[in-house]
Amino acid sequence: MTTEYLSFTQLAERIGVKTGALGHYKLPQPDALIGRTRGWLPETIDRWNASRPGRGVGGGRPRKKAEDGDH
Repeated sequence: MTTEYLSFTQLAERIGVKTGALGHYKLPQPDALIGRTRGWLPETIDRWNASRPGRGVGGGRPRKKAEDGDH
């Protein structure tokens, strides 16, 4: 049986982002290396993706408090 690994491009497609965006993520260690090419098992990426913080977590400015009369 052959083990199939996700390429960088396939990883991006699996989590729904462009490959350029992956440079901003702290990716898990690859499950395989062939020369300089990294490969990840689908379950490694699914586990990592499920545990990473959602968009906007822990950052940004606090919301302004609504003043009396504002809706």
